[in-house]
Amino acid sequence: MNLNIKRLDHHGLVAGVIEDLKIVSLVDQYLPQGDKQEISPGEAVKGMIMNGLGFANRPLSLSPQFFTNLPLEHLFREGVKAEHFNRHKLGRTLDQCFDFGCESLFSLVSKQACEIEQVDKTFNSLDTTSHSLTGEYAFDEEGGDEDSDEHIIKITHGYSKAQRPDLKQVVQEIIVSQDGGVPLACKNWDGNSADTAIFKARSKALVSKFKKSAGPKYLVADSKLYHQANAEFLSQVKFLTLIPSTITLEKSLITAAIAEQSWQRIDDNYRYRVNDVEHMDIKQRWLVIYSNAANHRATKTITRQVERAKESTEKALFHLQAQRFACKTDAERSLDKISKKLKYHQVSDTQYIEHKVYHGKGRPKKGAEVKCIEWQVSTEIEENQTAITQAVEQKSCFILATNTNEQELSAEDVLKHYKAQSSVERGFRFLKDPLFFVSSLFIKKPSRIDALLMVMTLSLLVYSIAQRRMRANMEKAEATIPNQINQEISNPTLRWVFQCFDGINLVQQGDKYSYDTLHLDGLSDLRRKIIKLIGGQAMHLYKIKKVA
Repeated sequence: MNLNIKRLDHHGLVAGVIEDLKIVSLVDQYLPQGDKQEISPGEAVKGMIMNGLGFANRPLSLSPQFFTNLPLEHLFREGVKAEHFNRHKLGRTLDQCFDFGCESLFSLVSKQACEIEQVDKTFNSLDTTSHSLTGEYAFDEEGGDEDSDEHIIKITHGYSKAQRPDLKQVVQEIIVSQDGGVPLACKNWDGNSADTAIFKARSKALVSKFKKSAGPKYLVADSKLYHQANAEFLSQVKFLTLIPSTITLEKSLITAAIAEQSWQRIDDNYRYRVNDVEHMDIKQRWLVIYSNAANHRATKTITRQVERAKESTEKALFHLQAQRFACKTDAERSLDKISKKLKYHQVSDTQYIEHKVYHGKGRPKKGAEVKCIEWQVSTEIEENQTAITQAVEQKSCFILATNTNEQELSAEDVLKHYKAQSSVERGFRFLKDPLFFVSSLFIKKPSRIDALLMVMTLSLLVYSIAQRRMRANMEKAEATIPNQINQEISNPTLRWVFQCFDGINLVQQGDKYSYDTLHLDGLSDLRRKIIKLIGGQAMHLYKIKKVA
């Protein structure tokens, strides 16, 4: 008997969630399809998502190689082959995505997915990151094609959050829901775009969207959101953000809170003080938050700074004390120049020593005439404990601002939802993972890079929804699974779940695909449990019957 064995592993989970979210049919609805195409644009997008979530670190040009050992007829439909996912087809699909509008297409997919999964979109976390790229592109900072589309992103040098200023880059903006970290919107910008400009454009776009919403919507972002140029639009949305430390009022309110010590307790780590302010013509609540954990970090940081400042100051004083000055005033001025720069130290035991200079060389004779008097500085430094304590306390605090009242969001809610900003940061870490196909950004056309980054974010959408669904069902069923060290946990990452599925094979009799005669090898009780927790189309792909 001829047996055809293909690796299924975790790919059935990915394909199942993609089908549950109806991504293929939605993409096919908006992107044009040719009569002679082997796979549709939606299937091509599905293939790129599966390639990304395969964590095989293969660029798109090697997609046929990635699909060679996968049961494509089982994961897609009959007739689909690995060679259909060639670079020409995928490249044309990326062009179609760009022509339609990457931001618009992603928003349509995300909206549909969130409606299907009933994702809470009340709190929207906004942030940006940069993706570094190598090679030459169609446009750069030295010049571009005058006939080019003005909406094509420019691959150029800019502030590199990836600490690679030597490489050109593109900036990506993402909004995610704090319910599961599901991406709600994404847009790509030129490599030299500033966060303040990006946040301003997004705030402006959200004004009408938030007003049309049936329920309250809140925009959560870091301190780059709070900018005078953005005040017009911030006043029209409900926001929650960190106040930049460069604002004078921020420093004065923290100083006042520390001096008065009239804190209200949130928990063992946080306490706060509320200030009603009107800043940038917006009435707001500014919460001065004191964190014990931040105090611990600040103590370590300031201690290191004090040690470095001590070494630098002692070196400067060593050279100062080796000098001779023509008058005492010059000596005092030189010492003042050093002491004015001291932040965590102060001079002590200062003496100004006279040195008589006689005519002639050698030891002066008795009664020799004094030519002039030179002055030498002798001093020590000591730590300024008051300044050190104030610096530590200042760094232990930060200010969160919101234009909502206490009835809408309590102080505890403000802190909780700002801390949930980490959901978007986790998304960026996911996209930048070395095993993810960010390494495939070798494409030379900026328009295709734009589209590929959108597809990568679709992969994050599928991943976050699958993880959210699994964890919600685990909580509902009070279920756990073992982690890497065999301890039962209730909040596993989907990445770990994918690793647990290595070694599942699909065995097919003969070359013709038939679902009824398929056999799955490698399904353990744990794997069946996980598949049931994720549910949906994945159960069909792994041939697990639903319990009525």
